[in-house]
Amino acid sequence: MTSDDRLTLAVLLCAGSGSRFDGSTHKLLADIDGQTVYERSANAVLSAAIGPVVAITGFVELPPIPGVEQIRNPRFASGQGTSLRLALDVATERGYSSVVCGLGDQPLITAAAWRAVSGAADSPIAVATYAGKRRNPVRLSAEVWPLIDGVGDFGARQLMALRPELVIEVACAGFDLDVDTLEDLQAAARLLAEQGK
Repeated sequence: MTSDDRLTLAVLLCAGSGSRFDGSTHKLLADIDGQTVYERSANAVLSAAIGPVVAITGFVELPPIPGVEQIRNPRFASGQGTSLRLALDVATERGYSSVVCGLGDQPLITAAAWRAVSGAADSPIAVATYAGKRRNPVRLSAEVWPLIDGVGDFGARQLMALRPELVIEVACAGFDLDVDTLEDLQAAARLLAEQGK
């Protein structure tokens, strides 16, 4: 399978409350070098050009970004698994055969990582690794979507643990940092500065 323009749906999960972030705004709206965390994450997915891009939102209203469709999850407070399930339901309704999912609060995940995971079609599940550690993004082919029930926080990580035979790892360059706290935001800014970006 290839990731041509109608087979793959790219998904950013952006629905959480960001309760650990004690800045003056929601973490997704926090600034890193002139862009918000959300904008950086979304722009990487758009640059990857693996397919249409959907952001699953919930707690906070996000600014529109051309090329990113926002879909609100009314059940976001029940856990991230509900957002993933909503994304899979959208993909099913629209006839996609795979989704590639990442998090809106990982602004240093590169377009190259999204492309590499999208193109790894040797197994029903492909997961990015950074220095051997499994992180995002994750590609899920349609055959495994029924295995994710969307209850609480049950999602791709739990499925990979339960069904390791379905998983292929894809080594990626870059940084898998989650921006959960102000310290994380500062660390992300430092990494960007070191890269000269």
